[in-house]
Amino acid sequence: MPKVTVYNQNGQTVGEMDLKDEVFGIEPNPHVLHQAVVLYQASLRQGTHATRNRALVRGGGKKPWRQKGTGRARQGSIRAPQWVGGGVVFGPTPRSYTFTMPKKMRRLAIRSAFSSKVKENELLVLDTLSLEKPKTKEFVQILKNLNVNRKALVIIGEKNETLSLSARNIPGVKLVPATGVNVYDLLNVDRVVMTKDAVNKVEEVFA
Repeated sequence: MPKVTVYNQNGQTVGEMDLKDEVFGIEPNPHVLHQAVVLYQASLRQGTHATRNRALVRGGGKKPWRQKGTGRARQGSIRAPQWVGGGVVFGPTPRSYTFTMPKKMRRLAIRSAFSSKVKENELLVLDTLSLEKPKTKEFVQILKNLNVNRKALVIIGEKNETLSLSARNIPGVKLVPATGVNVYDLLNVDRVVMTKDAVNKVEEVFA
């Protein structure tokens, strides 16, 4: 059972916490992690790319010259692909890039991501995280107290408008509630900071 040190907002050690093996102590599955990241990135693609084929370009309704007897190659339309101003052949068409993963695979991916962060000592646990009013400077100071000076994902137990407003303008820092965690965000940062409430919620859902 993995053990992590628990800190307060001043960066002082206030205890230890046991993490459940089922969520934070499994062997990460690279294939499932890759699938989950591709799924996330694919869902962000708009898929609105398009080109005009010969059916969509203007003009070209009349056969430019008769079929035989001119000595030139036969042509049916001046908007065929080989003509300047003609339609594009095999160009991209609007489509959706989204696909689905089985629920068990999605849950395994989350557990693998958390476990990899624990193995690499990139997971920090806070006893509590709170601010009286939105203040970016105070949130930055909390991160400095924890020696978090690179890209970080801060996971809290539930939505908190004060913390969200305080963190949203800090470059490289993203704050999400425990229910909004995804694999891409976990793997895309150097440090994951979680409150004890967030740890308990994640274990409750994924254990």
